Amino acid sequence: MKGLWDLSGGRIEPGSPLLENLAREVREETGLHLSEMPTLLAAQDLFVGGDRHVVRLTYLVHGEGEVVRHSGEHTAHAWYTLEELLSHEDLDVYASDVLRRLSASSF
Repeated sequence: MKGLWDLSGGRIEPGSPLLENLAREVREETGLHLSEMPTLLAAQDLFVGGDRHVVRLTYLVHGEGEVVRHSGEHTAHAWYTLEELLSHEDLDVYASDVLRRLSASSF
């Protein structure tokens, strides 16, 4: 199956500031705490229809702490270089798009 690997992420809790949601999701998914202000890399429309508009926001973050897998949502985790991710055949299509654009930029 294509797209089994993806970047850490989650959903926004209504009424909470965006960056608080980001910090919470990073903590829940990795155990890390944000150590710097995140950089927005991309905003992708995932679904537009009816009364819904779903957007995926992808941030570059710097974290500190010990990496642990908290949630039972995943069966594995791994760290890859950008080059390794770009050649990964099971990478999520949206993550792949963001990483290809990142690779082509001077970021």
